[in-house]
Amino acid sequence: MTDLYAVVGNPIAHSKSPLIHSLFAKQTQQEIEYTTLLSPMDDFTATIRQFFSQNSACGLNITVPFKLEAYALCEELSDYAKQAGAVNTLYKNEQGYICGTNTDGIGIVRDLLKNNVVLKNKKILIIGAGGAVRGVIAPLLEQQVAQIVIANRTVSKAQALVSLFNINELSASGLDDIPALGFDLVINGTATSLEGKLPKIDAKHIVGSKCCYDMMYAAGQETAFVTWAKDLGVGQCLDGLGMLVEQAAESFFIWRGVRPDTTSVLDQLR
Repeated sequence: MTDLYAVVGNPIAHSKSPLIHSLFAKQTQQEIEYTTLLSPMDDFTATIRQFFSQNSACGLNITVPFKLEAYALCEELSDYAKQAGAVNTLYKNEQGYICGTNTDGIGIVRDLLKNNVVLKNKKILIIGAGGAVRGVIAPLLEQQVAQIVIANRTVSKAQALVSLFNINELSASGLDDIPALGFDLVINGTATSLEGKLPKIDAKHIVGSKCCYDMMYAAGQETAFVTWAKDLGVGQCLDGLGMLVEQAAESFFIWRGVRPDTTSVLDQLR
């Protein structure tokens, strides 16, 4: 019986995860079946429980908009999941409990480091305070960054995130009162690029940064944020496809105990 995996979201037909995991499986000679699973907006928990009721069901990736709901239904949580308050990877342990972790932060850090972006002692601006951003804060802090500012349209949401960590290196602001710190790295953690739009921040925070990173990606083209940053003269501009592949590789490792090579898979996706 082939081990079953899937990615759960709404919408989900656009997901590249089945292709990525099929490439991982072929590369590592693992026999798995990986599909997409569309969950009704109001019945996520039932969708998950129904999937795991199958004898061959082994693991799930969780995407928009269910990462917070996935967190709530887990019976065991990793430290990264607890810090993020959000889950993107599910599996069952030997006792049959549904366990959750978050590989988003590992994904973005690995992609940044593979692209030779220096994080230690650097100042980072993160735009947005949703589930995707929650998952990346702890792994970024582990890289001994100097400062992270989380800027969000609703300041209270950013402040709530900062209060989870309660450390001096992390602070919150609105989109119109971002401190002029001269950021080394600017990360767009909003979904604006999915609509071809830009986050509403002053261009002065982009100009002078060494790298701009969009956690979103667009099939076969640049995201609006990447194009904007390039037009403003930023030397290194990256989209979130590398993060997607790296976080998927971490999920694959958790499930299968084998770490796939991500470079060749990312090359094929590009």
